[in-house]
Amino acid sequence: MIQVTKPLLFAVGGAHLDRRGQSLVPFVPGASNPGIMREEPGGGVFNALRLAVQRGIAAEILSVRGGDRIGEMVGAAIESAGIHDGSVVFMDRATPSYTAILDEHGDVVAGIADMGLYELALPRQLRRRKVRDSIAMADAVFCDANLPSDALQRLASLTGERPLFALAISPAKVSRLAPIFGNLTCLFMNRREALALTGLGSDAGLKDIYKALHAGGLKGAVISNGGEAALAFSGNDVFTIHPPAVDEIADVTGAGDALAGGTIAALMRAVAFDQALREGLAASMLTLKVHSASARFTRQEFEMALAHIPAAAAIL
Repeated sequence: MIQVTKPLLFAVGGAHLDRRGQSLVPFVPGASNPGIMREEPGGGVFNALRLAVQRGIAAEILSVRGGDRIGEMVGAAIESAGIHDGSVVFMDRATPSYTAILDEHGDVVAGIADMGLYELALPRQLRRRKVRDSIAMADAVFCDANLPSDALQRLASLTGERPLFALAISPAKVSRLAPIFGNLTCLFMNRREALALTGLGSDAGLKDIYKALHAGGLKGAVISNGGEAALAFSGNDVFTIHPPAVDEIADVTGAGDALAGGTIAALMRAVAFDQALREGLAASMLTLKVHSASARFTRQEFEMALAHIPAAAAIL
């Protein structure tokens, strides 16, 4: 029997604890709101990898964490997801975390990212011989903007001609990726991050966003916008896909990560870009329906979700 080798994605970035407090009543700023606290291992790169593995991709992650209870939880979650763990544990440090406050609809009201260890330790890990060896074995490389800009530039130089995908993480961090625009195959971000990156106003149209990003040297991107049309481009191929409405959104956390993971997995299986984005949107839709940043689903459930995603519409 012939064994089919899965495409291998090597990723560098966030794998930490996600804490989410969701209000059970209409959220009132500056007041005590009755709600529910949840916590689970998460992180942009890690969430996306868990999705990609479900869609037929092999994965390896390089992250950093502390030698605490939370770090043990993160390590166990990576192993459980079937992802090879090349991360480094610092016994005298605390594992990074992200804490979000959600309103009664599951939308983020505020978030705090305690991720100093990434800034301190991740750049040094990229100097290890093992990282160069892992990249040499990979079919593609994936990173997030939790890495400082100089570390992202080093990673881009190590990647060479392999596809390089990136996740924006936040409006405050997305600018770190600007120096490697020319190296990126596709950058995944939301509209707020795109506006922060381009300096455009909140009334900017999709064509304006595309032109500004393309003029800045970005070769490919996916820009999500909640329930509105997602903009995507690869070179001069520019299109939108409008995701269907989700009746009951449980939690928006991880939806953008799932979008990236589903799209990257499809691209690595040689699916056309517009069809790959449909797969990413289906993964995102399934994630919105659960109180977890990493949805689990059967093949049949995924195919049913995919059937609801419309075809792409060219805008240029």
